[in-house]
Amino acid sequence: MSRQVEIAHESWPIAGSFTISRGSKTAADVVVVTLTEGGVTGRGECVPYPRYEETVPQVLAALEAAKGAIESGLERADIARHVAPKAARNALDCALWDLEAKRAGKPVWQLAGIAEPTPVVTAYTLSLDTPEAMAKAAANAADRPLLKLKLGREGDEERIDAIRRAAPKARLIVDANEGWSEAVLPRMLAACAKAQIELVEQPLPASADDALRDIDRKVVICADESAHDAAGIRKLIGKYDALNIKLDKTGGLTGALELARAARDNNIKIMVGCMLATSLAMAPAMLLAQFAEFVDLDGPLLLKNDRVPGINFAGSLMSPPPKALWG
Repeated sequence: MSRQVEIAHESWPIAGSFTISRGSKTAADVVVVTLTEGGVTGRGECVPYPRYEETVPQVLAALEAAKGAIESGLERADIARHVAPKAARNALDCALWDLEAKRAGKPVWQLAGIAEPTPVVTAYTLSLDTPEAMAKAAANAADRPLLKLKLGREGDEERIDAIRRAAPKARLIVDANEGWSEAVLPRMLAACAKAQIELVEQPLPASADDALRDIDRKVVICADESAHDAAGIRKLIGKYDALNIKLDKTGGLTGALELARAARDNNIKIMVGCMLATSLAMAPAMLLAQFAEFVDLDGPLLLKNDRVPGINFAGSLMSPPPKALWG
């Protein structure tokens, strides 16, 4: 049975701009893989991320180079032998899951042997800005149950204090995006504990995170840039209390499920996160959200527009993806 492959770059404008410690962006650039076989279609979406030395042109080229193998019936287990960039693997892996589900007439969660997805609360991200601007954004989002603060620059203590005062009832988590140093870490963790922040994501550069072994903490410390796939789980033990699973780092849902199992086996808490992308990228991650302690899948909420149909968000409560979207 012949299989057709379409590979496309799409750019989705962000509502305003999005800033983290490494810089700002005004659009979410994604790559979409569409597979058609036997009259049904499967799709997957990825976000090439420069931090991991992956770009849109590189991912497009890698997928184009593998197009012959994909059209010849490449399966999920074969992806790593044909495609190198993890983001490219993600789009292809998720497209194959979606295709398999539609051909089988069964949802992906059932094929994967995991729980049927139910609505979950996602964090809502506040872009890095001045303390005053972030406090204003926090006040506007104060009715959301979980806020994620992008930090990692001078003045973070002031930002934390201002945001906590602006949103006194919201649960807070922090993402420093490798922006702190070992010298400031004890002070910053103390400020987080004082503000009742529940989790701090990647406080130190991945290359310098051995210092976390000797740090007393009253806040959960979560690996992001340091956590990629199940093969690297041993390096996290003793440094991190949690890890952030992103499908663009694991190379797709298949690798994400393996990493989640490894985390549970080693008593490491699970956070499910995303790059800035549409509901098509969030849909497979929703399956992991069912057994995660923290969920951060607000990418579509930060865009000017989302796919139609997309995931339904009632405030911060996200519903399982519609069948017409994925899975």
